[in-house]
Parts: sequence; C-alpha cells; structure tokens
Amino acid sequence: MEALPNPPARIADVAARAGVGIATVSRVVNDRGNVAAPTRERVLEAIRALEYRPSSVAQNLSLKRTLVIGVVLPFLTEASPIERVRGIVTALASSPYDLALYDVESADRQQRAFRLLADAHRTDGLLVVSLIPPDEEVRRLRAESIPCVLIDARHDGLPSVVIDDIAGGELATRHLLELGHRRIAFIGDKPADPFRFQSSRDRTIGYERALESAGVPIRPEYVREGTQSRYLARSIADELLRLPEPPTAVFAASDIQALGVLEAARGLGVDVPTQLSVIGFDDIEIASYVGLTTVHQRLFESGRRGAELLLLALAGEPAPSRVEMLPVDLVVRRTSGPPPR
Repeated sequence: MEALPNPPARIADVAARAGVGIATVSRVVNDRGNVAAPTRERVLEAIRALEYRPSSVAQNLSLKRTLVIGVVLPFLTEASPIERVRGIVTALASSPYDLALYDVESADRQQRAFRLLADAHRTDGLLVVSLIPPDEEVRRLRAESIPCVLIDARHDGLPSVVIDDIAGGELATRHLLELGHRRIAFIGDKPADPFRFQSSRDRTIGYERALESAGVPIRPEYVREGTQSRYLARSIADELLRLPEPPTAVFAASDIQALGVLEAARGLGVDVPTQLSVIGFDDIEIASYVGLTTVHQRLFESGRRGAELLLLALAGEPAPSRVEMLPVDLVVRRTSGPPPR
C-alpha cells in the first residue's frame, strides 16, 4: 500500500518549530515590521522546512481585507448598466479583487445595500453607479475607511466619473433646431425620483437652454416626465402625438425611452423621420440596429475608469481629480430629419 501523504503544515506547527507564538508567525507571514530579525529568520526557516502554505483567507482576515469590491446600481438587467459593468469587470480582470453586484430596484433596497456595504468586513471598496449616496451613508463609508467611487453621479465628498449631461441635452436639442424643428418635446424622469437620478434633470436643463438660445418658447405641454420604462415613454409619446398641435420632434432622455417613442409613432401611423424626428441618449447597442439618432456616451469606458480609480484608492493613491469628465458625441442616424412642410 502506498503511504498516505503528510497533512499540510499548520501555523501552529510553524510556531512550535520556531519556538514562537502563533501571532508572531502571522506577523512574519503578513510582512509586519514589529518582529526582531533573528526571530523572523527562525520563523522563515520553519516555514521552508515544513513547506507551510498560509491560507489566503486567513491572510486577508489578518489584514482586514476581503478582496471584494461591491457595486451598487439600479436596473442591472437594462442595457446601460450592463455596459458599465462590462467596463468594471474588464478593469478588475487583472486585479486580485472579486466583484459583488447589488442590484437595487427600490429606495429601501438602496438604503439596505449601502448599510451592508459600509461594513469593512464585507467589501474593501465600493463602486456606486447612477445613484447619489445619501450624506449619512457617505459618512459611514468614511468612518469605516472604505474607498468609494461614483460612476454617472456626483457627490461633493467622493470622486466620480461623469459626463456633462447639460451639454448633452443641448447637443441633442440643437441638432433638432438646426434641422428646422421648433415644436420639440422632451421626455425625461420625474424629479422626485427615489434613486436621486440627476442625469435626466440635467438633460432637461440642456434642452431648455438650447431652446432659449434659439429664441424658441418652452411649451409646458411638450415637457413630460415618466421613468426609464419604454412602455411608459410609449404612453407619453402617444399623448404628445395626439395633441391638437403635436411636436415634430421628440428628445428622449434615454435610448430606452426613445424606443417607446418610436413604438408610439408606428402605432399611430406617424412616419419617422418625415413626420416626426426622434433622438435618444446613451447609444446603447440596439440604437444602431434601429437607426436611432442619439447622444453617445462612453458607458463601457465610464465603468472601466471608475474601477481604475478605485484600484488606485485601494493602493493608497489619491484620484488624479475629484471629478473626471468623459466626452459626449452626437451620432446622427435615420430617425432625425427636417420637419414636415
């Protein structure tokens, strides 16, 4: 019969051979400086002789590290968050960190996620996507010394990766104005959003600024608010297109909402773009398939860059700037054209 292999050496075996306590072996394994040189050498000799392999879990607990990065974001199954997560995963691929995703679908779940993650025993760092953390939770994160980076959101106390949503709103509206449109509607999100989204609000500001600069009055009946739902956007667009004087163009605060506008137009027999121009925001993958004119933002790049900044923070290096701004571009496709004569 073959002899059974010897069981792997334990930290207690190393301590006994070196004639020291387990805590001393732990300090040597974790490269702590408060061990005398002769003692350190005895411990290292015992480790070599016994071929001791320290548990990575034990090491991380000793160093108060989890090697986990938490990501809090809403509506994970939708296109924009998925693209940002792809960027995050790419940035972390060569790091030792695992990813824990927290998809929050309500304000209560958001609050619970922040409170769970503001615990140093759960995560080493945190990425928050498209949400503005409450001030109380920011203070908790700081108290636990947990680095946090925001993506697609801003808070004065945290580094962030964002775009200029106001400029993006102006860019989209100006494109429609340059085509000759004057009856331009806007579909965005409700300002009392429990997730504290700010992008739609800022895109509304850009829309209004562009109209004011062109001397075009802002018509309250053309400014509608809903949610990120395609179905609700379709219902809102249906109402807009049934007005006595319907808009000749609709700027939607997201591509998903723009798809709802296209569905409403098709249902009413309104031709796009000869009778109605439609422009979205984000440039998600499906936008190119349906020929949607949209404002392109770098979703993948924002996720990747946010994760890179968090890795810098975890390495003890400060972020290069408090707010990192990524550019936006107009992508003209077949859903926009001159207004009907």
